Formats: sequence, structure tokens, C-alpha cells
Amino acid sequence: MGEHTGGHRLLIYSQDGLGLGHLRRTSLLAGTFLEAVPGSSVLTVSDSPMGQFFDMADGHDSLKLPSIRKISPGNWSPVSLGLTFAEVLRLRQETIRTATAAFAPDVLLVDHMPHGAMGELVPTLQALQGSRTRVVLGLRDILDAPATIRQRWRLEGAFEAVEEHFDDVLVYGSQEVFDVAMQYAWPTHLAERLHYCGYVCAPAEPVDAALVRRRYLRHRSRGRLVVAMAGGGADASGLFQALLRTVPLLRGDHRCVVVLVTGPFLPAPERARLARLADGLPVHLLSTVKDSASYLAAADLVVAMAGYNTTAEILSLGANALLVPRPGPSAEQQMRARRFADRGWVRWVPPDALAPEALAAAMAAALDDPAGDRRAAGRPAPDLHGRQRAAAMLLDRATGGALDGLAADLSLATAPALATETVPLIGGA
Repeated sequence: MGEHTGGHRLLIYSQDGLGLGHLRRTSLLAGTFLEAVPGSSVLTVSDSPMGQFFDMADGHDSLKLPSIRKISPGNWSPVSLGLTFAEVLRLRQETIRTATAAFAPDVLLVDHMPHGAMGELVPTLQALQGSRTRVVLGLRDILDAPATIRQRWRLEGAFEAVEEHFDDVLVYGSQEVFDVAMQYAWPTHLAERLHYCGYVCAPAEPVDAALVRRRYLRHRSRGRLVVAMAGGGADASGLFQALLRTVPLLRGDHRCVVVLVTGPFLPAPERARLARLADGLPVHLLSTVKDSASYLAAADLVVAMAGYNTTAEILSLGANALLVPRPGPSAEQQMRARRFADRGWVRWVPPDALAPEALAAAMAAALDDPAGDRRAAGRPAPDLHGRQRAAAMLLDRATGGALDGLAADLSLATAPALATETVPLIGGA
């Protein structure tokens, strides 16, 4: 690839399947990158059925791939096109390869999957060998149970792909909470490429918690507000049904108004079932909310699944939270909920203990003692500077270290906040 004029260029590959979590995280990184160096450009190549759902900073655009969904390990199918999966895969491969060649990025950030879905990134990675483009892998800290990831990465040749194609690996988490190299058995020479950034959170923005409380509590001077959410909502029906069956059990000082944010991917029949269960209860069903931070800040208690972005937002606001991770197929959410609870950052209920009586008891305990174990001396605070540190690393690679001072400022979390609207708190991956 030849030289280009103008600002620095970042290309992000984000294969999100059914959900918005990866897009949420990469949008935050793109915005921070562009805010630091105006005049630069970020192109996100993704396949979310929702398209470019989140607000984008100036200089950020997206290229939509035909959507696919994972049916089972190694088995994918098109979401909309009436083509074979092989045809859609070839279309996606060629689109990614030609877009990368035309965009000529300084840095390619690959989100989550070293090869891309079903190896679709391999032609692009091979074409970039020997070019000036730096190739970086971005990973959530917790992907799945260690035994599962160790086996999957060996079978898929993921470590070989990292060794052959990737200059750096950004871990969106804290080594003290989850040591990726140790847990997932990274070879020593590859573990040296890991950079722990901290958790990626949205920039701080003004919230209007009082307005939200007035809207839903009205004249209930002693009312409690519970906000429930579960990422995109595709697999949230079990939690939401249990919560709605719990509401009548909360009495006395624990009586509450519930705002239940289903997420855009909750199937319509499940939403209709929730509406029937909510009938006659102090419950408000919403698909998404625009000012999510205000809802979190207003809540006396947040009941949520344990997806990455949802929990990161909860931690960034210091919300009183009760996490109910999904039961599977991945162990990721249960691992995250347990480790965060062990540090006193949240409370959690295992998904196999989701009977209404048990959930009611856990909610009552959280409402009675919002600070919980967080009051204990010496509890470490979560590292919430992942957005700044990851963007600083990408800028450093894009400029060949020419912006050392700016990268250092970013990594210390002193970059200016984005001038964009707060986006819906969805996307649990």
C-alpha cells in the first residue's frame, strides 16, 4: 500500500453477530482517536443488522457487510441474503480486502477474532504483510472458560495468526482481575505483545438523575427505582420474566417502580409475554433509552446481565448493581460477575438461583445496603481508563511514536470528552 495524505487512518474490523457490544466499544475508541488528532479518519467495517447504530464522531464512517449469524460452533448462515453461506463469505472477504487496500490505513484494529468470522480476514492480513500498516488485535479480557478458549484457539490456529500477522494485542481489562496470558495459556513470546488497557467506558457526561426519578416515581416520596437491562436483549427473556414475577414480592420499604429496558433484539413474542406479566404492576417497558447514564445514576438499584459494556457503564457511574449473568452457552458473564463481586464492585445472583424468592431477597439486600462490600477498606477500584489507553496505543502505532506527548496524555485519561450525545446503554458483548 502506498503513502497517503491527510490525517492518520484507522480501520476497525468488528464482527458482531447478533448484538451491539463490539460496535459500542469500537465506536468509543474511534471517537477518542479522532478527538485527539482532528483531521484523521476512522472506517469501521462491521455486519451488525442494526447498521451504524451509535452516534459517530466527525471523521468516522462505516461500511456494512452482509450480516451473518452463528448457528453453532463452525456453522454460520446469512441473516437476510438468499445466498449460500459460501457465497456470502466470498462477498465479505472481497469487500474487506478491497476496502482495506483503498483506505490504506495506518493501523488495522481487529476486534475479538484474529482470523475474522470463518477466516474471512486471512486474505486481507496476507495482503498487509510487508506493508506499513500496523495490525492490532483488541480483546475483552474474559472471553470464555479457560479450557474452552485454550482448545478453540489451538484448533483454529489463533495463536499462529497472532504470531504471523499482529504487532500488538490490546486487552480491554485489568491483569489483576483476569490474567489473559496465564488463564488462556499464551505462549511466552506472544504474551509479550499483550497490553492491558483497563475497562473501556464512555466519556463522562452530565446526567439528569433527578429528572428520571421525577418521571417514574412522581409523588412517591419513599419510592425505590429499579432499572433493569440486559444488553441487546436477545437472550434476556429469562431474567426479565423472573424480575417481573419478583416485583409483587417486594413489600414495605422495598416497594419499587421498575423501568425495564429490553434492548432492540428481544424477540417480539417475548416482549408481548413481558407486557402481559407487567400488566397491573408498577413497571415501564422500554426498548432503548437515549440518556442511559441518567437512568443508571437515578436508579436505587440496577438489575442487569453481565455483558462487558453494561458492566463497564455500571462501574463508571458507581451504580448499585445486582448482576444476573446468562447461563450460557459461554461462561464469560458468570466469570465476570463473580470476579467483580469478589472485589466488592457489584453483587451477583447465579443464573441457576433465579427463582423469584431468591431474586427478591437479593434485591432487598442490595436496596438496604447499597454500598455493600465497597465500604471495606483497601478494596481496589476498577481501572476505567481503557478507552484512553487503547486510543493512545493506536495513535502511537499510527504515527510511529511521533505523538509521544499526546499519547501519554491520553493514557493518563486527560483527553477531552467527546462532544457527542449519550447513546443507549445496550450491547453486552
